[in-house]
Amino acid sequence: MEQQTVEMITQMVLETIGRMEERSNGYQVPVGVSARHIHLTQEHVETLFGEGYHLTKKKDLMGGQYACNETVTVVGLKLRAIENVRVLGPVRKASQLEISATDTMKLGVAAPVRESGNIAGSAPVAVVGPKGVIYLKEGCIIAMRHIHMSPADAAAAGVHDGDIVSVRADNERGTVFNQVKIRVNDSFTLEMHIDTDEANASKIKTGDRVTIIR
Repeated sequence: MEQQTVEMITQMVLETIGRMEERSNGYQVPVGVSARHIHLTQEHVETLFGEGYHLTKKKDLMGGQYACNETVTVVGLKLRAIENVRVLGPVRKASQLEISATDTMKLGVAAPVRESGNIAGSAPVAVVGPKGVIYLKEGCIIAMRHIHMSPADAAAAGVHDGDIVSVRADNERGTVFNQVKIRVNDSFTLEMHIDTDEANASKIKTGDRVTIIR
């Protein structure tokens, strides 16, 4: 057997062993802390920012999304407001505000924990822009913690799209997160998303790594 073939087989065996060890010890994932933000329809963009207005990009995010230069003020049922809420693009079919549990107390809204896009029966909120105001009868949620993965990442971790896993943070707080949803897409970069409340309570910051322990 030629030396090159032997080296290729050896490399394949080592990679397979590495993947097996990684699965048994837990698969590590970097964290992205997600601050409050809002997704808007084009109709609502124009109501808030003016007729014919289009969102402008500030920073690219994964999956074709991007942070916009535009911000809005959100107002809850108790007429308490949170200013400078970042708009994320591109526009969507339904407007959706994602906030933390602490934000819900400030706004006086009963936002449920939901996967992004599942807004039926969620909390109402008003949104104020420089040119107008909209009232969402539903659309305010606390985003369910989740992990973005490419198909290759999912295969390496031994998980599938839609799986629910537990994740451990091995720091001084020693936090375990349950009910973490796996989301798999070719456009995704490996990252677990938690909100600011979860990050502060567990002393985790963007870039820290956690381990899938399912």
